[in-house]
Amino acid sequence: MTKLALVWHMHQPYYEDLATGEHILPWVRLHAIKDYWGMVALLDQFPQIRATFNLVPSLLVQIEAFADDHANDRHLLIGMKPAESLGPEERQFLVANAFHASFERMIRPHARYAELHDKRQRPDEFTTGDLRDLQVLHKLVWMDPDWPDAGSRLRALTDKQRGYSEGDKRQLREVELELLNAVIPAYRAAASGGRVELSTSPFYHPILPLLCNTDVHLRAHPRSALPRQLFVHPEDAREQLARAVDFHERVFGTPPHGVWPSEGAVSDEVVELLARQGARWTATDEEILARSLGRGLTADDLYRPYTLGSEPHRVRALFRDHELSDLIGFAYQSWDANAAAADFVANVRDAGRRFAQASGGEDAVVTVILDGENAWEHYPGGGRPFLRALYQMLQEAADIRTVTMSEAVAGTARDLRSIFPGSWIDGDFYIWAGHRDDHRAWAQLAAARAAFDTAQSAVPAEARDLAQRELRVAEGSDWFWWYGDDHSSDHDREFDDLFRRHVRNVYRALGLPAPDDLHRTNITTEPPAGGAIQFGLLTSPAIDGRSRDFTQWGGAVEVSLPGDRGTMHRVTDQLVRGLRVAADRQYLYLRLDGPTLVQRLSAGDAALAVLQHQPQARRVDLHGPRDGYDGGPRWHADEVVTAALPFAAVDAAPGDSLGLSILVLDAAGHVIEQHPSGEPLVVSVPTDSHDATNWMA
Repeated sequence: MTKLALVWHMHQPYYEDLATGEHILPWVRLHAIKDYWGMVALLDQFPQIRATFNLVPSLLVQIEAFADDHANDRHLLIGMKPAESLGPEERQFLVANAFHASFERMIRPHARYAELHDKRQRPDEFTTGDLRDLQVLHKLVWMDPDWPDAGSRLRALTDKQRGYSEGDKRQLREVELELLNAVIPAYRAAASGGRVELSTSPFYHPILPLLCNTDVHLRAHPRSALPRQLFVHPEDAREQLARAVDFHERVFGTPPHGVWPSEGAVSDEVVELLARQGARWTATDEEILARSLGRGLTADDLYRPYTLGSEPHRVRALFRDHELSDLIGFAYQSWDANAAAADFVANVRDAGRRFAQASGGEDAVVTVILDGENAWEHYPGGGRPFLRALYQMLQEAADIRTVTMSEAVAGTARDLRSIFPGSWIDGDFYIWAGHRDDHRAWAQLAAARAAFDTAQSAVPAEARDLAQRELRVAEGSDWFWWYGDDHSSDHDREFDDLFRRHVRNVYRALGLPAPDDLHRTNITTEPPAGGAIQFGLLTSPAIDGRSRDFTQWGGAVEVSLPGDRGTMHRVTDQLVRGLRVAADRQYLYLRLDGPTLVQRLSAGDAALAVLQHQPQARRVDLHGPRDGYDGGPRWHADEVVTAALPFAAVDAAPGDSLGLSILVLDAAGHVIEQHPSGEPLVVSVPTDSHDATNWMA
């Protein structure tokens, strides 16, 4: 029997500015009405499925604020304001922020929403009716499709599509508040039934090993630069844990048995802190297990519990299978729901079989841990068709049994007396401590912490508590996540501003002037520029799979792939590691870098296609060398992958804006990668009068 431990991690950054009370970004509210209630409520339909939900306290605090209707959220206020009363800045804000949703899954399926999306570059042309429709549609597409009321009020509003009234907006707000108020009780009820386990994370989601000592980063990167001022506060790590456990017990009635350390970040010091706090289990990634063992993992290493630490401070631990976790997080969103579920179950079954053979017949414990919210906006139906298919197949599988994490760690376990310090991403802390932007932020945090230590005894208790809370918020992992070039979003500037606000608020609460550098951005890596790509130089590279840069790709534009480096991080390698585009008057040329992609295409184990979004919607398959060259859409793989797409094949005329995505498909025709994964790449088709030089090879 193979045991499957599914852990859905529910987390958002702490968006509230404690000095003003404003929630700067709306993602807690939006995910609460789309994901948080429905993810746990769905299990009522599958009584034999057991799962663990990890709920971060700082997320729950914000959900409570929105449920009580006292959260100050500008997105909500402008979304509810009568459309005819919106001022010029409010109109601009609405148009700029009401399209933050997956284009393919949430905008495109609604004709009116897609129509407004096409118009968004001309905000001055939005009529009052357009703005009101936008207010309703943006919230409507985030509503949980499984909410019991979906068949009446929500369905009627969805069917209406346009011409919404202020009364429609108020009705939608009523449903929103109902959903917000249902979230926490749903988890409390599910946990009381025993089929669902609730675990916690450090209160404001900090990287605990870095709080204990930022130079722990040197274990994985001995030559890495560090902040000019180290952060060494294990007492803060202990406080973040203690507050999380106390809060969890207040909300759910019992203390948590387990702790998912933020980003799976562990160290021997953190293991002791967890044990002292009463945690019975914890978890991290398989890369940490490999580094702790000092070797590659064998067939019987991964799928079993371990005991960490030394007496009396011992904790059970499981290590997640990051390939299985990434399949749900990234790959299955473009598959048929049943095919994806069947593939996942087959992979779990295969893992259990391999483990049993290697271990002499022991039962495998396969651990899958991933973000429980952000993936679903890229799935059809908000991920519910896939989850229903998955749970049904798991429920019917005679050789697989789903278990909670407490059940998964029970029984015999191997000893692992020392654990390598690292996180679930690459087994290190580079994302949070490796960039110069990170260093600047850690130095600012350390300086504020030192100021607090010096001044706290001289300020009233209320001010001291506020300053300390601001410090705890600023210690969160999320601010450092967006620094550097690993991840990018439309809101990098807001995250940077929020971090510096929290640190400035420490000084404000203490009655001290904030250092000048807290009023300047920490960002030195700019996000990719938006808008259509304009080709200054036309070039006609040969479709031969070679990587000659200047003579062949002199006019190419390198495309960053921000949709693949956003809120979620993929541990397993992406096939497409780089993308360049070029053009002449007849063709759009693509260069895709990635050695594994080259291998799979050459072996016939993958295929390429282009998904056209504008001027019209269609999919165009690219033909490989085996198909012969006929001047049509084609690719060749050698050192890199080069491809050509005739503009005529997609009916794109000179001067058109051509919107497209590149699809990588497996041998069965399933989409395994899409680039960009968010909004499509837009290129401007060269005109006949384009004054350029053509490079020929």
